[in-house]
Amino acid sequence: MKRISLYLFAAILFASSCSQQNNPDDTKPLPRIAIAGLAIESSTFSPALTDEAMFRARVGNDVFSFYSFLNPDSLDRKRANWIPTLRAHAIPGGAVTREAYESLVGKTLTMLKDSLPYDGLFFDIHDAMSVVGLDDPEGDFITRVREVVGYETIISTSMDLHGNVSKTLAQNSDIITCYRMAPHEDSRESDKRAVENLLERIESGKGKPAYKAWIPVPILLPGEKTSTRVDPGKSLYAKVAPAADQEGIVDAAIWIGYAWADEPRNHAVVMVTGDDKAKVTSTAESLANAFWEVRNEFEFIAPTATLKESLDMAIASDKHPFMISDMGDNPTAGGAGDVTWTLAQILARPEFKSADGPSLIYASIPGPEFVDKAVAAGVGGKVSGTAGAAVDARFSPPIQLTGTVTAIETGDASAETEVVVKIGSVSVIVTKKRKPYHRESDFTNLGLNPRASDIVVVKIGYLVPELYDMRADWVMATTPGGVDQALERLEFKRINRPMFPFDKDMEDPDLNAQLIPLSGSK
Repeated sequence: MKRISLYLFAAILFASSCSQQNNPDDTKPLPRIAIAGLAIESSTFSPALTDEAMFRARVGNDVFSFYSFLNPDSLDRKRANWIPTLRAHAIPGGAVTREAYESLVGKTLTMLKDSLPYDGLFFDIHDAMSVVGLDDPEGDFITRVREVVGYETIISTSMDLHGNVSKTLAQNSDIITCYRMAPHEDSRESDKRAVENLLERIESGKGKPAYKAWIPVPILLPGEKTSTRVDPGKSLYAKVAPAADQEGIVDAAIWIGYAWADEPRNHAVVMVTGDDKAKVTSTAESLANAFWEVRNEFEFIAPTATLKESLDMAIASDKHPFMISDMGDNPTAGGAGDVTWTLAQILARPEFKSADGPSLIYASIPGPEFVDKAVAAGVGGKVSGTAGAAVDARFSPPIQLTGTVTAIETGDASAETEVVVKIGSVSVIVTKKRKPYHRESDFTNLGLNPRASDIVVVKIGYLVPELYDMRADWVMATTPGGVDQALERLEFKRINRPMFPFDKDMEDPDLNAQLIPLSGSK
């Protein structure tokens, strides 16, 4: 009996120990954490404008659908009382109208006021939003959030690495991080890290990290030159996780910045947060210097060529599908998505005039009136009308399309109705609204087989994972548009100078860390 009692006593102690590890204080209420954010990339070189209807706004519990790591059964969901307010995002485009911005921010602030107070706030943004008549919208947004939630609330900010970190955003964020991969295969992982950093600082009682080192790096490069798939981006970003994992460091991040907005905050940034002043400072300086040292090594991550050269290569190639990136009007980077210049050049080529020419899929061009005509004609019917250039007609006017309707798809709410019209050997996808084509299913839903096509042309820059894995060969065409990859062709007037690569012979910059005051301090 004594032995049994001893075993029983040991089991009770072990169970008690496990219970204490899982919840060190059962009487302590769970922290109250709000969720809010607006996310979009906005090209100031595009004539397009983004209104409120273009945002997909999640409100209340619908916000959780965006974060798989906060599903009802997840550990992180159970670690706090979550108060989701408004989290909205839009396909990259032109500058956001002031009315749309004020409306979305106003709704967020009202919802935050309704559920005060908060121990923490997860601030989920992109930080490349431009707003008509307003510099640094995210800095303005977080300042107004602070006016509501106060400075006791710990704010953890998560961002795209193509965002821009102003001093205002840096000061009002207590913890800040960004993606470590481009393409952004780690986007939800980065959000999860931001949330868990926030939870840990609240649960441990450590509160705000004592130090935030911020270093502006005078580099402004497009994502197509800075992908982490290849060096030097791959090796540079490989330094980030080890830097963040050091004792005394909470997180570390490198922002490439957004290249297609002409604002003073558009440049690269390194930022490190933590409790060890010397380590925070030296880590930030080490990452910033590593970035500066490899600046001349960044090149396009795939071969580039003019559109004519790209089409010549694709037609001559025996590798299929041969993919061509129509980079200048990439809607995933802020292009209007309706520039017709590339499609006009394709349809003018004699190789594609007959049905037995090289098969080519073009994705895509918006043309709502053309779509209506195609729907009326039906599959197999003949259709003629114009599409594109309703927003950006600077390079080419609306294009006349005359062909046979081969598919009609009404199931995609993001683009509403989509149709395919066959013109010679070219299958042109025409949509009610602009739509990026990222997945194989985007094509197969329309009866198209991109893997069997000789050539696939997509309005995109670097290929996203599904397209990248599908390609047999690939070239990036230097086409015109609101996100022109030839940055020297764009008229920058407001970015800070000197700036690499515009000023290639500039002197080495001051990359000493600037310690940003804690939120709420002067």
